[in-house]
Amino acid sequence: MCALAGCGTAPESPSFAGSSSPPATAVASGSASPTPSASAVAKPSRSAAPKLPTGKPSATTTGVPKGVALRRIDGDQTYARAGQVIQNVDIHGYVTIKAKNVVIRNAILRGGGARCNAAVVNVASGGSVTIERSEISPSHPNACLDGIWATNATLRRLHIHGVVDGVKAGSNVVLEDSYVHDLAWFASDPNQGGGATHNDGVQTLSGAHVTLRRNVLVAYPKGNAAYQVTQDFGAVTDLHIEHNWLDGGGCTLNFAHKGGASLTGIYVVGNRFGRHSTFRCPILVSTKTTLSANSANVWDDTGKAIPAPQRHD
Repeated sequence: MCALAGCGTAPESPSFAGSSSPPATAVASGSASPTPSASAVAKPSRSAAPKLPTGKPSATTTGVPKGVALRRIDGDQTYARAGQVIQNVDIHGYVTIKAKNVVIRNAILRGGGARCNAAVVNVASGGSVTIERSEISPSHPNACLDGIWATNATLRRLHIHGVVDGVKAGSNVVLEDSYVHDLAWFASDPNQGGGATHNDGVQTLSGAHVTLRRNVLVAYPKGNAAYQVTQDFGAVTDLHIEHNWLDGGGCTLNFAHKGGASLTGIYVVGNRFGRHSTFRCPILVSTKTTLSANSANVWDDTGKAIPAPQRHD
């Protein structure tokens, strides 16, 4: 969504974003029934988790670790048992989380047939989830399909691409060590009155306690923002944007009080910015937005401080 000035096309591919090709993943043959079988809903493994590379996330350090064989599951899945662990799966259907403390690990999540105003993964009211070492790669991208609609969620080492918005983050969401890129742009979006999609790596429309940490978020080439914040659906506060690699969009970080009163409780610390925002604008704040912290944010190519935020509605 583009609440303020800042929708457009950047001039060239960002140099720091890393490879955009998805990781190679072994997929077991055969298919399962639309409801998860006992083998698909696995008990937690007693073996040590595979070690993953540290540092800047990329297509090779996020998603399913190389060499993990996956069991295919066909059809939409609803997980409604508290503490369920779903791992080592390739799900060709939409996923809904209705229970608390669900874990999804080592999964490719593809969604199903074209569906508008939907997400590949939806954390429903009352649910909570940890998703780690997984890939969001929709089989049927369209102008109103997002990656994850998340509340009460920890999202770790995810590889998200091919969707309009990577993550719609409500209250109590942590996204860390993940790679969100190559968002699916469409010239006509029914939610934009037939205009083009407004792609965001992450978007928050209401809620509190959102942390984005050590991610690569690229809103390129036609994206709106790496992180877009408005208050269309309710108040927003306590946002922590820390030690990420960010690029693209009209303005790369876009904080708007739209839909509500003043917007505060935003901490932007230690991030590295590419230079591909359309308006040469790393951070945009609206006239009723105040950053509680804005420090140690630099250009990725030089390490020099970025300019002060632009301020307008």
